[in-house]
Amino acid sequence: MIYLDSAATSLHKPPQVAEAVAEAIRSLGNPARGGHPVSLAADRTVYETRRRLAAFLGCPRPDHVIFTSNATEALNIALFGLLGPGERAVSTDLEHNSVLRPLYALERQGLELAFVPADRQGRVDEADFERLLTPGTRTVVCTHASNLTGNALDLARIAELTHARGALLIVDAAQTAGVLPLDMTAMGIDVLCFTGHKGLLGPQGTGGLCIRPGLELRPFKRGGSGVHSYDPEQPAAYPTRLEAGTLNAHGLAGLNAALAYFSVVGRESLYAREHARMEAFYQGVRDIPGVTVYGDFSRPLRAGIVSLNLGDADSAAVADALATDFGIAVRAGAHCAPRMHRALGTEEQGAVRFSFSPFTTPQEVQAAVEAVKTLAAE
Repeated sequence: MIYLDSAATSLHKPPQVAEAVAEAIRSLGNPARGGHPVSLAADRTVYETRRRLAAFLGCPRPDHVIFTSNATEALNIALFGLLGPGERAVSTDLEHNSVLRPLYALERQGLELAFVPADRQGRVDEADFERLLTPGTRTVVCTHASNLTGNALDLARIAELTHARGALLIVDAAQTAGVLPLDMTAMGIDVLCFTGHKGLLGPQGTGGLCIRPGLELRPFKRGGSGVHSYDPEQPAAYPTRLEAGTLNAHGLAGLNAALAYFSVVGRESLYAREHARMEAFYQGVRDIPGVTVYGDFSRPLRAGIVSLNLGDADSAAVADALATDFGIAVRAGAHCAPRMHRALGTEEQGAVRFSFSPFTTPQEVQAAVEAVKTLAAE
């Protein structure tokens, strides 16, 4: 199988990730739930992963790196922890349902909501951010890069516009953590939400959010924390304020190993490989008769994603043919991005998404190009 669905999850990972998870299962106890050696070993693993992530993502304090099961949970914690009835939020048409559904739930509770529109290539205009950032806006919440087109937003510029209006910036970095440059302090991001199993090359079931010091979020869930057990309230200090229950120390051990791999190989080197494979595929398919490619490929920084359609063929049928006849795994359909599909005009047809990783080979890219040519001719 040629795996070109890395925007869903990274299948190919550094071998030390699996090794670290296996060793953790054999050796780690419950972090913060005891003073014996195996519990303390889990504590050290969790802290080391916090420390690495804080440095990697530009979070000033490791204790403001909060662990969750994925980016979806992180976004729910951020949105429900900061927003409420009578407040206003601005988002974009690029968003995943991990942003949209919590926002719609908050809208039903009285949140005022506005969206920056996207054009037919999935691009947004900064002037629309300025127009929609009216007085009283509490937050802007946006993706760093679309999971459908790969188009990336200029977060530093959006942060500048957001903070000039006295609002906060929440970023969904599910597609870009480990891929594009991310420094929440330098970029002016107030809350950065990430997942461990995509560009960070870690295990599924890992993710989190980085919170700017001084920003207080309401607890999303309450329960055991290993500290202040006689207090009826959830502990106020980060990270325990937002980490009720047992952490996934086994998965975090794998994420820690992935971060160690980044420190040796370098994010820039991995991105260069991924971008080269994406660009080669794009150049190979863009002029095939009957193929429509979506997104803006003129900017140097973007996620390693190419989405396309073949004439008016159903995207699911094309993806099935790619898997069955050519052994190529891609993602078709709506990609949990309904507003983006409406903006592109692909709401009914969906789209076929090819997404690349640093481990994709040139031979796999060429095989995918040839498969698209064959199917387009048919």
